[in-house]
Amino acid sequence: MNLYIVNHKFHYELENLTRAFLPNDKINVVHLEGIPETSELPAIISSMEDETIKVSLIAEDFEGSRCSALTADNELSMATMLYELLCEYTGITLSWGLLTGVRPIKLLRRLKETMGAEEASRYFREKLLVSDEKLSLAEKTCEYEQKILDLSKRDSFSLYISIPFCPTRCSYCSFVSQSVEKAKHLIAPYVELLCEEIKRTAEITRTLGLRLETVYMGGGTPTTLEAEHLSRILSTVRENFDLSTLREFTVEAGRPDTITEEKLKAIIENGCDRLSVNPQTLNPKALESIGRKHTVEDFFRSFELSRKAGFKHINTDLIAGLPLDTPETFAETISGILNLAPESITIHTLSMKRSSQLTSDNMKLLREDAKAVSEMLQNGYNALCSKGYIPYYLYRQSRMVGNMENIGWSKPGFEGLYNVYIMDETHSIFACGAGAVSKLRDPDSENIERIFNFKYPYEYNARFEELMERKNAIIPFYKSILAKGDI
Repeated sequence: MNLYIVNHKFHYELENLTRAFLPNDKINVVHLEGIPETSELPAIISSMEDETIKVSLIAEDFEGSRCSALTADNELSMATMLYELLCEYTGITLSWGLLTGVRPIKLLRRLKETMGAEEASRYFREKLLVSDEKLSLAEKTCEYEQKILDLSKRDSFSLYISIPFCPTRCSYCSFVSQSVEKAKHLIAPYVELLCEEIKRTAEITRTLGLRLETVYMGGGTPTTLEAEHLSRILSTVRENFDLSTLREFTVEAGRPDTITEEKLKAIIENGCDRLSVNPQTLNPKALESIGRKHTVEDFFRSFELSRKAGFKHINTDLIAGLPLDTPETFAETISGILNLAPESITIHTLSMKRSSQLTSDNMKLLREDAKAVSEMLQNGYNALCSKGYIPYYLYRQSRMVGNMENIGWSKPGFEGLYNVYIMDETHSIFACGAGAVSKLRDPDSENIERIFNFKYPYEYNARFEELMERKNAIIPFYKSILAKGDI
């Protein structure tokens, strides 16, 4: 699809909206100062000329247009016109309407603060064209999320630790992680330098007098590391940070085939109180299709080992929309997980990320896929609600099947706090390790500054001191905040 942007700057939202309807198409964005005399079909032409906004969609078997005078919100008007045309062209209606952003709950909360709860809901429904079903979900999530946000203080921060290694790379994954076979020689020096970065980060937080709320070790697959390396990293956190204010300490064990009693012991003895064991699906055919080497039985074994090790909060991640999965097999997965009664369950929707193997293999997303995923999510919603789980956080990604969402569900009192803080950008996240990004949040504004670590372990190992120089930028960032008084 060719998207012609004429005399305006609203290409980002229009491109994302087009992609939501046409996930398999390459969207070619062309900026022009005048209406093109000829255009390669299919094409969308969005223009702002002579006090008029116009959007046209032209294809071999379709031609339509919308036009209006300039408005107070020209971007919203243009997106609405494009949405209507794409609905007609594709025969699809998106349940999230015009929304293509990552954080719909944050948007809803801001609208509630500025216009009140009733008007915010009306705006979502009537202006953003969000379905009643998704609006209800957003309102419930916003309510539960607010209780977590209220725990954060002006001096709060969280710590993220990156372990960018995996046994193998799943076909849906685009994270910067390396298989152990290729990167084994990097692990020992990586762990040494990671511990040094953790120590230096702790020194900075002590200097600033900040309050640690949550710790999250993710990846990759942290339990790819041996028990001694896990113990070394986690004990470095325990010995260098003040954990007296810590509310949550999560380790994302991830792959069931990497979990052992020895590793679980190393994790729980160093203060971790929340473990994530992620089957993604209990459908053996779907597991095989995404390149997972573990079996369904491996997951059940790992879950039982985790309980025996003493973990009182276990999360499980699932993905709706995997190849060879169906609403029926996904319902069986949900049932099997609920029988274990984990404290929290995160249901992701498959996202066709650019650098994933599924995208490289030219997997196409069909209208039937969107319908099936919608059914999977609805069935999951019904089953989880019936067992007393609540939706405590929600976010979205581009290229998701059916333009749906990811939802964190939990039993009351077992919400994943870090998940909310990172997604809402509530307070600063100090990140350590390859591929990690520190987000420095000014508590008095929406200002966020980022410090990027080197992506790959070999870069991280080779240029560590250069990275530490970047980390020193944390103190100047907080100087202006400290000048106002105590954080």
